[in-house]
Amino acid sequence: MVRGKTQMRRIENATSRQVTFSKRRNGLLKKAFELSVLCDAEVALIIFSPRGKLYEFASSSMQQTIERYKRQTKDNQSKEKTPPEEDTLHLKTEAASMAKKIELLEAAKRKLLGEGLGACTLEELQKLEQQMERSVTRIRGRKTEVFKEQIERLKEKEKALAAENAILLEKCGLQSNPQQSNQSDEPAREEAQPADNTEDSSQISDVETELFIGPPEKRAKRCSNNGSNN
Repeated sequence: MVRGKTQMRRIENATSRQVTFSKRRNGLLKKAFELSVLCDAEVALIIFSPRGKLYEFASSSMQQTIERYKRQTKDNQSKEKTPPEEDTLHLKTEAASMAKKIELLEAAKRKLLGEGLGACTLEELQKLEQQMERSVTRIRGRKTEVFKEQIERLKEKEKALAAENAILLEKCGLQSNPQQSNQSDEPAREEAQPADNTEDSSQISDVETELFIGPPEKRAKRCSNNGSNN
């Protein structure tokens, strides 16, 4: 049966923690002593208790072992900082190669700008001309693509503005229709009023009126004569 790994945790009980510290400390000091005797190794062990008490073991001298440790770590750090000769030579070679490539690129750039062509042969000039023609062709092709993209964007913008304009016209038309209907009704009413006036005037014209001039007796006599004649 395979047992799973148990996770180590801090002992919560202070008494149990102190007892465990004493047992493990003594066992660790014993192992350090055995290692120094059996293997003839220089061993130094430093332990601080939870309360700050120091426990130490040294097979020779604690101070000498610490100084030896400092020298060793210092030497290791200096070795890490100083690269080997092979790495230095490789870096120099790589730097020289990069400088040569940069020089060639600068010369090619000047030739593309039309400078430093005096030392070029006919074949080099033809290659340079072909390279520039290919570059111009790619540039023109890209410029055409950019123009097409701009035209498409402008067309889409035009469609959006046309749709917005149609919506605005529709809104304006709905608002102006009631006013137009009221204005169209007014001339009809104005045209109808003169017709009524003509009818009234015709009716008025049909009524016969007579004007009598003279004393009242003559007007009464004339009216009676007209009534008898009718």
